[in-house]
Amino acid sequence: MKITLKLFASLAAHLPPEARSRHRVELELAPGATVADVIRHQGIPPGQCAIVLVDGAWVAPPERSARMLAEGEVLAIWPPVAGG
Repeated sequence: MKITLKLFASLAAHLPPEARSRHRVELELAPGATVADVIRHQGIPPGQCAIVLVDGAWVAPPERSARMLAEGEVLAIWPPVAGG
């Protein structure tokens, strides 16, 4: 199945070089793949995944290992951000 992975800010470094400027890549996943599987496969430290959305819906850290992805979904991840 295919999904779109979007990584923002410093996490874009975990995308293939040709995809970094667009902040997105299409991934082919095995059926039953979870959000946590994608995070692990891309080499993203889980602690750097502050905001995780699937098709715009928040996925809390305890749910990431159980939340299976489906064909055509968009997984978007942002690192922690600081403000003032």
